[in-house]
Amino acid sequence: MEYEIIVVGGGHAGCEAALASARMGHKTLLVTSNVKNIADMPCNPSIGGPAKGIVVREIDALGGEMAKNTDKSSLQMKMLNIKKGPAVQAMRAQVDKELYKKEMLKTLKSTTNLDILESFVDDLLLEDKKVVGVLLENGNTILSKAVILTTGTYLKSVILTGSNKTTAGPHGEKTRPNLSENLKKYGFTIKRLKTGTPPRLEKASIDLTKLQQEPGSQEDIAFSYDNNGALAYKYQLPCYLIYTNQHTHDIIKKHLNESSMYGGYVEGVGPRYCPSIEDKVVRFSDKERHQLFLEPESLAYDDLYLQGFSTSMPHYVQEEMVHSLEGLETARILKYAYAIEYDAIDSKQILPTLETKVLTNLYTAGQINGTSGYEEAAGQGLMAGINASLKLENKPPLILKRNEAYIGVLIDDLVTKGVKDPYRLLTSRAEYRLLLRNDNADLRLSEYGRKIGLISDDSYKKFEDKKKMIDDITKDLQNTKITPTEEVNNFLTSIHTTIIKDGITLYDLLKRPEVKLKSLVQFLSFPDNKEVLDEVEISIKYEGYINKELKEAKKMLALESKQIPSDINYYDIPNIASEAKQKLQEIKPLTLGQASRISGVNPADIAVLSVYLKKRGAF
Repeated sequence: MEYEIIVVGGGHAGCEAALASARMGHKTLLVTSNVKNIADMPCNPSIGGPAKGIVVREIDALGGEMAKNTDKSSLQMKMLNIKKGPAVQAMRAQVDKELYKKEMLKTLKSTTNLDILESFVDDLLLEDKKVVGVLLENGNTILSKAVILTTGTYLKSVILTGSNKTTAGPHGEKTRPNLSENLKKYGFTIKRLKTGTPPRLEKASIDLTKLQQEPGSQEDIAFSYDNNGALAYKYQLPCYLIYTNQHTHDIIKKHLNESSMYGGYVEGVGPRYCPSIEDKVVRFSDKERHQLFLEPESLAYDDLYLQGFSTSMPHYVQEEMVHSLEGLETARILKYAYAIEYDAIDSKQILPTLETKVLTNLYTAGQINGTSGYEEAAGQGLMAGINASLKLENKPPLILKRNEAYIGVLIDDLVTKGVKDPYRLLTSRAEYRLLLRNDNADLRLSEYGRKIGLISDDSYKKFEDKKKMIDDITKDLQNTKITPTEEVNNFLTSIHTTIIKDGITLYDLLKRPEVKLKSLVQFLSFPDNKEVLDEVEISIKYEGYINKELKEAKKMLALESKQIPSDINYYDIPNIASEAKQKLQEIKPLTLGQASRISGVNPADIAVLSVYLKKRGAF
């Protein structure tokens, strides 16, 4: 049996990788240990959030599936940070986790060039450090031209609650250590990481009248630019807001040494930005309470997810903790919280294409690279599938730059800086976040998706129509001038802005913070397309700031264009600091721009390196 690309793992990274390679015309095999867990959400039943929601839109703009599948299976849609600027606004969806899996499996099964096999992969087949296939647990081999590992939290995974350790996956499934051990044997540096999940509670056992209801956004919104199948607001389910209290904190402190983390049973490093509730109580001891959310998981069963209450406490302590919360005094725990440890590789051992430096034709994506989150995994999976396909086609890889996409920021951070704890994408990680907005992911990336063959004719036509509408409205605003007539100034007064004494274009008038595009309908007619109007308004109002970031990005791109030969020995370069030499030799940056972002490499080192490379005729 032989395939062009084999994808190992059926989580969010694996699904996107398999779909991308198959849709690009390559015979693809998705190998997963349990078909029922394809596209599973073992933790939070949501997609999106700050920065992450923008990644989902970027996946859609490139031709991926996560946004479309989220729209089909959403229980609630919400636009976050609407009172803040557009750089930090993003969507978040509560999804029906059972429907999400069902719809994704349906998509996979209906995709040409894609087969699914239920099995474990124990080893890679190699020829001179080049991957040529996989070895299954039953001893069978399958040949391929490339392999993409998307093993999630299943790589040598262990479940922890209190002092109990169980070798198993997130749902208690069988897991095998062989692949991880073999990766170590081939030269990969293996890290031990940890994440966790909170208890699930029976909804009928909760007094919802004591909780604050948190509805979704009242407008009908969707992740996908194709906007097919998004849930209308009137059908959305609410979430509920509650808080911990002093009694909760006292219980946690009393039993702290019984938790897996504080009892010394944990080996892996946990996520800094999604700590367990016991970690929050210890690290933020000055806080009287911590915010929690109760979120629906599926219409298929009656339970709520207690977001923000991850723990590895023993079951009997979890009972006390849950019952200390207002409204949850008699709540029934349907599934106890747990921590899970798993193996990951050192992400500095992969290239920006997500191909590994250790083995040729081996790609990695998702939690095996040290990230946390479904969205980060899906973004990497999509890029791994694209780049493995492009390599088979002898075409240049697609490497998204930091000013083009959050996916570009994510991958660059992984390969340039590495991770110590599970990496979570944040808006603060992006230097050019005003360029990387929720509203413009399609304008940034759809041309790439079209070029590689993942954007359909219909979707691309819709994209071109949108661009034309934006251009037409912008030109109309630039060409329409109003003069200081009594009628005009009365109107300006009515919308609480300063009257004019000279003529002004609607374009310049719109730059005033208090003037909204929709208020200018008496001068111009606009199409009934909220996304188009939002894009026009944001682009005009933030024009100065956007141009400033574009100017900064141009400087960065100048460094990115300066390629560094792969045969450079940094220890031979005089006048570079010792730490910088060590870091540069370890990471082997592809460009001067990437070199400048390595921790421990300062501007003086870059200046010396630049002079050295010029003398060598590198650029």
